[in-house]
Amino acid sequence: MPKNTPKLPDPDETPGADVVIYDGHCNFCTAQVSNLRRLDVGGPRLAFLSLHDQRVAERYPDLKHDDLMKQMYVIDSHDRRHGGADAVRYLTRRLPMLWLAAPILHIPGTATLWRWMYNEVAKRRYKLAGKSCENDACEIHFKP
Repeated sequence: MPKNTPKLPDPDETPGADVVIYDGHCNFCTAQVSNLRRLDVGGPRLAFLSLHDQRVAERYPDLKHDDLMKQMYVIDSHDRRHGGADAVRYLTRRLPMLWLAAPILHIPGTATLWRWMYNEVAKRRYKLAGKSCENDACEIHFKP
């Protein structure tokens, strides 16, 4: 993240907050996480972990690296997993600053459309804004 970006709330320092797991090597993703941080007024309701942080594999072994590379996840305070477009839809209900978007994202019968749109953007996220590391220098290799 850019140097002038405020420090993101850490799950270890923010008990009770929902945890947003995102691709910390993706410039597009980190920009969106910064936006979420700014929209979390009166919080923090959200804490953030890069999927490349070892704590993700330790705390959420059910979330496989390949799945995390396809979409962000939000782990809510009841330990429920919300992935991709469903995570975005969840956040529109969780953050008051996003409540105006909630009615649009929750129109009955549109979930399939939002999931498709999310997946199309997610597949192209590195083309949209690049990576923060080159030549796989920051790849993490999880233990089997």
